Amino acid sequence: MAVRLSIRGAEQNPSQIASIRRAYEQAQSLFDDRGYDFFAALHGLSAPFWCEHNTALFLPWHRAFLYYFELALQTRLGPRFTVTAPRDPAVAGVGLPWWDWTSPASHANGLPDSYADPAPANPLAGVTIQTAVSPSQALTGVWSQWLLDMVRASPQLSGTITATDPPRTLRDPDPPNQLPTHTRVFQDVLQENTYEGFWNKLEDVHDTVHGWVGGAMATVPTSAYDPIFWSHHAMIDRLWYLWQNSPLGVDPPSPLLNVVLAPFPMTVADTLDIADLGYEYAVQVGV
Repeated sequence: MAVRLSIRGAEQNPSQIASIRRAYEQAQSLFDDRGYDFFAALHGLSAPFWCEHNTALFLPWHRAFLYYFELALQTRLGPRFTVTAPRDPAVAGVGLPWWDWTSPASHANGLPDSYADPAPANPLAGVTIQTAVSPSQALTGVWSQWLLDMVRASPQLSGTITATDPPRTLRDPDPPNQLPTHTRVFQDVLQENTYEGFWNKLEDVHDTVHGWVGGAMATVPTSAYDPIFWSHHAMIDRLWYLWQNSPLGVDPPSPLLNVVLAPFPMTVADTLDIADLGYEYAVQVGV
């Protein structure tokens, strides 16, 4: 059972941060359908466009997305979303850390230190995007030169990656006090008593954080290349989990339960119990 920790709680234990960084480093070194680039591209650069936004599938689709990415971090992911024995037992229990952007520490300091550390060797600070050397690599999330040139030339994607090689993700965070507040999330979003009302309000908060981080995170096609994406979405998933387990939480409408969350071999119903998916959320430690 993987335990997803508060990132600021994990930062109090150097060995936990070291394991998380090791897992990210290894995922970023693979250039196939188990690698970081493959998953990042699934969120908006791959065709067809799989990711669900502004629909009732927003929460279950992203839960499936995080589930398979977490398997990749644990080196337990085989080809085409199969599960295998871990290739590196040292990271087999790593859980995606969640970033509580409502916390006092976030409102004072913004990004967690482990993600903000600009050291070139820090795999949580940003990603150097790989470019393809053969046409077959285009299916792995590695960018073609054409795609790289298009992103750099697009006014809509301006400021998402560096203008010079090697291409690397950028951030442009707003002042910390502009992050979503604890009051907004816990006294408004989590007080919704319908699934539609809940996911709509939570997705609005989610959008705010993407815009707050800026850079690659500010646009759907590039957002998942920034490592903070995964901790942001782990927070969104955690809030859904908290709401599910509150007296107000209800399942998605029954017609949705058998919908397949392509490209993942999982239905909406398969995402509803995180224990079945093999992870849990730790009680918050550190703010």
